[in-house]
Amino acid sequence: MPAPCCSRSSFEVSARRGRQHRQLRLSLPNEPISLRGLNVPAAPHEAIWAWSIIVAATAGVIIRPFRLPEAIWAVIGAVALVLLGLLSWQDALTGIDKGVDVYLFLIGMMLIAELARLEGLFDYLAAFAVEHARGSPQRLFLLIYIVGTLVTVLLSNDATAIVLTPAVYAATRAAGAKPLPYLFVCAFIANAASFVLPISNPANLVVFGKNMPHLGTWLRQFALPSLASIGLTYIALRLALHRELKDETIETSVPHPKLGRGGRLTAYGIGAIGIVLIWASALDLQLGLPTFVCGSATAAAVLLINRQSPLPVLQAISWSVLPLVGGLFVMVEALVKTGVIGRLSALLHQAVEQSVTKAAWSVGIATALADNIANNLPVGLVAGSVAANDHLPAPVVSAILIGVDLGPNLSVTGSLATILWLVALRREKIEVGAWPFLKLGLLVTPPALIAALAAAIW
Repeated sequence: MPAPCCSRSSFEVSARRGRQHRQLRLSLPNEPISLRGLNVPAAPHEAIWAWSIIVAATAGVIIRPFRLPEAIWAVIGAVALVLLGLLSWQDALTGIDKGVDVYLFLIGMMLIAELARLEGLFDYLAAFAVEHARGSPQRLFLLIYIVGTLVTVLLSNDATAIVLTPAVYAATRAAGAKPLPYLFVCAFIANAASFVLPISNPANLVVFGKNMPHLGTWLRQFALPSLASIGLTYIALRLALHRELKDETIETSVPHPKLGRGGRLTAYGIGAIGIVLIWASALDLQLGLPTFVCGSATAAAVLLINRQSPLPVLQAISWSVLPLVGGLFVMVEALVKTGVIGRLSALLHQAVEQSVTKAAWSVGIATALADNIANNLPVGLVAGSVAANDHLPAPVVSAILIGVDLGPNLSVTGSLATILWLVALRREKIEVGAWPFLKLGLLVTPPALIAALAAAIW
C-alpha cells in the first residue's frame, strides 16, 4: 500500500494571542488525494452511473431486499462498478487492500467474542448482574449497562450486539423480568461507549485506518466526550424507560452457570488482548494484526486445552462481514475517482477557514444524521476520505468520529452493531420496529451527541 503523504496523527499546539490552538495533522485510510488532481473528474455520465450504483447498493445493504444478506448487496455494487468499466480492477483491488487492517481486526474480535459465547462467559456475566441486582429492576438496569460498557470498550460494539444481547435476554427471562428495556441497553451502549478506545468500534479503524492516533492523543481527545456520551445516554435511557422499570419485580437469584476452565482462560485472553492493544496503540502500531494474533492464540489455547474442534467456533462467526466491508471500501474508492471526495473536502476546508467551531458542529451533526440514512460504515469511509485531503483542526476530526460512532443511536439502520442487535432479537422471536426505536432514539441520542460534541469542540 502506498505510504500516506502526510505525517502521522499528531497535535500541534501553537500560541496565538495568548490562546492555545490545537491542530490535528491527519492522514486517514484512503490515500490523500490532492485537490488539484481532482479538478479533472470522471466523465459526467460515468460519474452519474457510478453514484447510482453506489446509492442502490447502499440501499440494498440497509433495506435487505428479498432478505438477502447485507454483504451480497455491497459485493454486487462493487462488482458492477468494475464490470461496467466505471472503476478499474486495479483501483478496486486498491480499495480492498486499504481495508486489510480492518479485516484482521474483525476476525480477531469475532474469534474471541464467539469463543466467549461458547464458553458461557457472557451468560456468567449476565447472571452475575441479575444476582447482584438483589431484586431491583433499576439496579439490574445499571449493572447491565456497566457490563455492556466494559464489553464494548474491550471487545467492540459488535461483540455487545452479537453475544451480550442473547445472554441478557436469557438472564432477564430467568429473573422473570420483561427483557426489552434491558435489551435496549445493549443496543444503545454499543454505540455510546464505542469511542472510549480505538478498539471499541471497527468504525474507528475505518475512519483512521493505519494512521490511528497515539493512545495518549486518543485519550486526551476522546476521554471526556466518551464520559459525556456514556453518562448522558444512561440518564436519558433510564428516564425514557422508567415506567417499564418502576412496577416490575424480579427474582433475587437465578441459576448461575459455572465458568469452566475454558471460560476462565477466555476471560484472561480478553484481558490480555486489551493490554496488548493498548500497548500497540501507545506505540503507534496498527491494531489489526495484534488483534488477529491475540484472538487466534486465545482460541487455539482454549480449544487445545478442552480438546475441542475449531469448527463450531469458525462456523458461528459472521464471515459475511468481511465482504461487506470490502465492498464498501471499493465503492468509496469509486467516489474518490469520480471526484466526490475532492468536492466534499473542498467544502469542509472552506467551512474550517470561516470558523473551526461552526465547522466542527456542522460536520459532527451532519455525519450523525447521515449514519441513519446510509449506515455508519460507508459514512465513516466517506468522512475519513474527505478529511484525508486536509490538515484539519482536532475539534473537526473529533466531531467526525463522534458523529460516526454515536449518531447511529438514532435509528435501527444507523450502525452494523444495531443491525446485528436486531438479528439477535429476531432469533429470540422479539421484533422491534423502526418507529419504536426511532422514538426512543430521538429522546436518548440528541443530549448525548450534543454533550459529546461540546466536550470535544470546547
